[in-house]
Amino acid sequence: MAKDTPYLDVQQLTKSFGSLVLFRNISFSIAEGQKVGLIAKNGTGKSTLLSILSGIEGYDTGEIIFRRDLRVGMLEQSPAFDPEESVLDACFKRRSSEDLNGRVVTEFDEVSHQEEDEKVLKAKQILTKLKVRDLSQPMGQLSGGQQKRVALANVLITEPDLLILDEPTNHLDLEMIEWLEGYLNRGNKTLLMVTHDRFFLDRVCSVILELDDQTIYTYRGNYSYYLEKRQERIDNLRAEIARANNLYRTELEWMRRMPQARGHKARYREEAFYELERIAKQRIEERQIRLKSRNVYIGSKIFECQYVSKAFDDKVILRDFYYNFSRFEKMGIVGNNGTGKSTFIRMLLGLVPPDSGRFDIGDTVRFGYFSQEGLQFDEQQKVIDVVRDIAEYIDMGGGRHLTASQFLQHFLFTPEQQHNYVYKLSGGERRKLYLCTVLMKNPNFLVLDEPTNDLDIVTLQILEEYLQDFPGCVIVISHDRYFMDKVVDHLLVFSGDGEIRDFPGNYTQYRQWQSLKDSQPSQTSKPSKTSQTSQTSNTSKPSQPTQSRRKFNYKEKMEFEQLERDIAALEAEKRQLEEALCSGTLSVDELTEKSKRLPLLKDELDEKSMRWLELSEIGG
Repeated sequence: MAKDTPYLDVQQLTKSFGSLVLFRNISFSIAEGQKVGLIAKNGTGKSTLLSILSGIEGYDTGEIIFRRDLRVGMLEQSPAFDPEESVLDACFKRRSSEDLNGRVVTEFDEVSHQEEDEKVLKAKQILTKLKVRDLSQPMGQLSGGQQKRVALANVLITEPDLLILDEPTNHLDLEMIEWLEGYLNRGNKTLLMVTHDRFFLDRVCSVILELDDQTIYTYRGNYSYYLEKRQERIDNLRAEIARANNLYRTELEWMRRMPQARGHKARYREEAFYELERIAKQRIEERQIRLKSRNVYIGSKIFECQYVSKAFDDKVILRDFYYNFSRFEKMGIVGNNGTGKSTFIRMLLGLVPPDSGRFDIGDTVRFGYFSQEGLQFDEQQKVIDVVRDIAEYIDMGGGRHLTASQFLQHFLFTPEQQHNYVYKLSGGERRKLYLCTVLMKNPNFLVLDEPTNDLDIVTLQILEEYLQDFPGCVIVISHDRYFMDKVVDHLLVFSGDGEIRDFPGNYTQYRQWQSLKDSQPSQTSKPSKTSQTSQTSNTSKPSQPTQSRRKFNYKEKMEFEQLERDIAALEAEKRQLEEALCSGTLSVDELTEKSKRLPLLKDELDEKSMRWLELSEIGG
């Protein structure tokens, strides 16, 4: 077979489940060295398409052609292992499947005696990067996230010609995700993957496939390029529909006037009418408004974390940690897996007791908690009934309210899908339904633990907008860097062993600061953990290192002190603006003026905070 033959060529592929058509007559190809990202809404067939390509699932019609002798490695969304086999054995387990013609599509070879040492060494290296260190541990003792990482190692170790990856960043912390980015970008690897991680898509993929309305669209660029060209496609389609609607009204009059017996020209015009009707009745399912709630009140006292300590045996989570949470604060929590992020919020919610200290919660606080393990539904219930059991409608304030059905529709559950049974939902649709049940309770303090896992990108954009406009408090734990940048105004960084830093900015700003810090030669010993007791109110300033490379000169000292005063004043103004904007008492002119001031104020606050950080690294 010729060298320029595509690794994979899909021709006119159709797949349906009963009357539900996932995709119809789709065609695309993947060439050697291409890194392709597949994007689609939940429930439209992303994972099904990957399963078809890897030979796990069949299809209705069409043709799938792989280059001869191509080795394909598949990472499933929820891999299954023998609970008795060890981690190392699971990494080299033979996993084969056949396509409908009986040809092996996926095959991982057993480790031969000759190459065992080399492969075991590589397995150890990759598993260490993925933070799975006990190679003799039975798979049954691992968490679901750890098993997914072993499955990822399994695929990477075998070095297949084509990698097919379903949500590879789920259950990876930020350090692992950045390592995986680098790994996939090295060499001439070929891959097709589904992921919701937009940073990952942007940095790894050179082609984007979008599965939309049973059709596939190809964009030859990264995620940023896809966003631009997709909008062009939608604008063009909208213009075509508008033109068709204008002509449709004229032709509809002609159809009503014409007698049934028509000549050749009339029949031709009649056929053209039905094609015109098809175009005119197309719908672009895009939301036209942002969902803004004004009926959320929260008092000035939120919560105070009073010198809390927590450890599990010799693993320290918190050590005399103090923090006073402010009104309207939007905090992100980041850190490697196992550093205590989820434990911290479970303590805040009263689900895990501290060893010492306490959380003092304000009387007006109503938590809404989205957890990693919260998916518990009656499988025989309809989607709409799940939400109606919580509330018939949600009060949006100002005399507005949304019914349960309207709220679900805003989160992309069509009226037809709302009357589906829960057992018919995909994994991503279940996560989205769970999110809707949390929001329908109308909380004023949202605590979201990994809310982005398995949600499609369109739903993530809706959730980002909702949180940006949310007039209450928010804490988000997430490894989705794009999502964190959109939503939070500062970070708590969990470094392990009870060390926590409060950083005044989003994740990208934190990484920029960290890179700057790492690039400068250090003359200090390991920083002491003064950050445990340094936080009094939300000053949005990280604790300073206890030692510095040199002292401030007089000018720097004056600038540093002025910056602290400026930042405190800007934060006070920001809180006042946000309270005023949420009060519902402003005139149109006042609302316009304050809305224009808020983004300018945030930019000024970011600029001064970054300069404060630069000076804090010098000394002070």
